[in-house]
Amino acid sequence: MIDIDNTIAQQPFDGLQVEQLVKTNALEILSISLAKNAVFPKHTSPKDAHLIVLEGSIDFYIENQSVTLLPQQHFGFSKEVEHWVKALADAKFLIIR
Repeated sequence: MIDIDNTIAQQPFDGLQVEQLVKTNALEILSISLAKNAVFPKHTSPKDAHLIVLEGSIDFYIENQSVTLLPQQHFGFSKEVEHWVKALADAKFLIIR
């Protein structure tokens, strides 16, 4: 059976929104939406992770550096490293860990 999910398309730009799309013992995929100028506060990841920007643009702050990411760009980062994100425009991105 095919199961189509529209969570990402329907996720609003209202501050910070986090939706868990997949969760298994080996994999977690989160869909994050950030309204323009909204912030995903400082935190760490329990696993090495990958961020893929779907739309909009973000600044990703890690290890005293800022990386601007645009649609279709990918960024990998290590577990337990403090980081935070600010939306430069309404943005949606995936976290895969």
